[in-house]
Amino acid sequence: MRLIATEEAWSIPEVAAELKKVAHGPSQSLDKPLVKGVYDVEPGHPGYDAYPFLDGLLDAEDTRLKQMDQYGVAMHLLALTAPGVQMFDADTAHELAVLANDRLAELTHKYPKRFAGLASFAPHSPKRAAREMERAINELGLNGFMINSHTHGEYLDDPKFWPILEAAEALDAPIYIHPRPLPASAIGPYLEHELWAGIWGYAAETGLHGLRLIASGVLDRFPRLRIVLGHLGEGLPYFVYRIDYMSRLLRQIGSHKPYELDPSEYLRRNFLVTTSGMNHHPPLQLCVDVLGADRVMWAIDYPYQQTPECVEFMDTAPLSDEDRAQIYAHNAERAFGIAAPAAAAS
Repeated sequence: MRLIATEEAWSIPEVAAELKKVAHGPSQSLDKPLVKGVYDVEPGHPGYDAYPFLDGLLDAEDTRLKQMDQYGVAMHLLALTAPGVQMFDADTAHELAVLANDRLAELTHKYPKRFAGLASFAPHSPKRAAREMERAINELGLNGFMINSHTHGEYLDDPKFWPILEAAEALDAPIYIHPRPLPASAIGPYLEHELWAGIWGYAAETGLHGLRLIASGVLDRFPRLRIVLGHLGEGLPYFVYRIDYMSRLLRQIGSHKPYELDPSEYLRRNFLVTTSGMNHHPPLQLCVDVLGADRVMWAIDYPYQQTPECVEFMDTAPLSDEDRAQIYAHNAERAFGIAAPAAAAS
């Protein structure tokens, strides 16, 4: 089977250099512990959690390709890793997003069978972001977008960001919402015991973002918008009964503005999920049951997760061969416009 990994982190030296400045600067951003751990190291030295993540992010053509070959991974869908450009001021963020998109396009054109790419944009200026989104798809040939969730505590359901959603829908290109720490207004109880990051806080924050898009009615305004959530849906598929039940109750008593469908229906219509960081068969099966095998895509989350474990997880999943092939590759081909092998460029 063809293996396409759909949440694969990557970066460029210019973004890394700016984030290293953030690590040494006065910013009190809650992203700073992760930024300091990954970017305040030199290539070749251990980084966050004793792994050389920076080396893996900056190297696309050597170790990454060798490991892909070793474990039979045909393609990585690359995206500028968290926190992307969203910690910077609007102009710096835009300039670095444009540069990263240009570099990513060069890489995907050089290795069309090995790499596809999700474009970055600076949400700070939504109309300018929409123009860059159009350039990324129409001129650079990239495959969708990644945003690192909220920007200064503001979420995509805010009408100020609707030009971004309008552009994504018009371009028929998915927006992958990647986690970041909760905003300052909500993160307090997560700080103790290191609960703010991947252990729980990231899922709470990104699942919240997805649910805001549903409960705000935004998906009635943009019914063809496609949103991708990693980590098997950031918890939302497991709560569909309760979310639907409480949603109906809130709408019946008039304490919430109406939206057309139950939340679970939006999940099945507008959302796809990836397996990034969730190498566990029971939640995978639940997502297949709740969303359908055609809404689930395989991912590694390289270099933060280990490729052999992720391949073994999917190879041994209790799925039919048809569902496994969909999750490994066919859903990604369809969602991101990735050419099937027979049609791929040489």
